[in-house]
Amino acid sequence: MWLYIILGLVVLWLVGMYNSLVVSRNRVKEAWSDIDVQLKRRYDLIPNLVETVKGYAAHESGVLEKVIRARAEAMGVKSVAQHAEAENMLSGALKNLFALAEAYPNLKASDNFVKLQDEVTDTEDKIQAARRFYNSNVMTLNNKVEGFPTNLMAGPFGFAKADFFQLGLEAERENIKILF
Repeated sequence: MWLYIILGLVVLWLVGMYNSLVVSRNRVKEAWSDIDVQLKRRYDLIPNLVETVKGYAAHESGVLEKVIRARAEAMGVKSVAQHAEAENMLSGALKNLFALAEAYPNLKASDNFVKLQDEVTDTEDKIQAARRFYNSNVMTLNNKVEGFPTNLMAGPFGFAKADFFQLGLEAERENIKILF
């Protein structure tokens, strides 16, 4: 009788470990979808921003092309690591675009540009919040996948560590180039 009770408790414990791994993996997927929504919002804002700047600074095509190219590359990547690299490039290109606007007083005074700049800034803040939420869930999953005894169950059932989504490390260290 005691053997069945002990065996039942062990089975319940194993089921609980498996279910906690499933919940953690699903939270990581949900958190990534939050990031994806914000990234798509940013991608949708960029063409409008570029068109607005183009109207005032048409001869600054190099900066505008870099933003457009960085956006296209960011939209085409699949893995978290590739996303992070592409988003760093896009953030750097956007910083250069905003720095370029400093040289054009009429552009800085444009209601359309100011509104778009505010929306991009708001979106960047939302991306950072979503990134923190995602990375927190990744840490929880990775701790379960690596920690004993759940690691004994994670491997055979195909649970793997997830990649952290780290943005802005290189772009924040670079100086912004202001063109006059």
